[in-house]
Amino acid sequence: MTFGEKLKKLRIDKSLTQDELAEKLYVTRTAISKWESDRGYPNIESLKQIAKFFSVTVDELLSSDELLTIAQEDNKQKEKYFRDLVYALLDLSIAMLLFLPFFAQNSYAEVQSVSLIALDGVQPYLKTAYFAVVTATVLMGVLTLCLQNCGLSVWLKSKTLISLVLGISLVLLFMISSQPYAGVFAFVLLVIKTAVLIIRR
Repeated sequence: MTFGEKLKKLRIDKSLTQDELAEKLYVTRTAISKWESDRGYPNIESLKQIAKFFSVTVDELLSSDELLTIAQEDNKQKEKYFRDLVYALLDLSIAMLLFLPFFAQNSYAEVQSVSLIALDGVQPYLKTAYFAVVTATVLMGVLTLCLQNCGLSVWLKSKTLISLVLGISLVLLFMISSQPYAGVFAFVLLVIKTAVLIIRR
């Protein structure tokens, strides 16, 4: 008997509808339907809730193969969560460019280090470009944190790529416009992102 069949039997034995069980377990009816039709498994926490609710053990609910599958899926989810968290924090840390003196500015025949907000010695279009890419990167960090549980496939497929493209854009923009300190800072963050992506694959 599969996990889905066992869950369905336990639910029917308690005279519960899928909606009622979903309410008791704090999940959606769609999740219950998916589990009962063997189109997916609950995560470890939901599995514990199910076992507790029906007064059975996890071993009674799952075969060893099913348990292994759930453990692997849970591990993948944790890795994705970790990568998203690292990417979000790295993108948010770009905001430091706004306040810390990473930019070189010519002032009275000497070069001063200033923050992006205080930067005056560049063309207005260049400063606008700096602000635009820095703001977009910080916004990407905020979105990554806020949408961690978003299941939208477009977002899941594109969030890492967008973050990397923004990181590359920052490095190129700063290096081409002769802002080496800001460029090196952005490059270090980009290297960390790339390392996390390679290690977690």
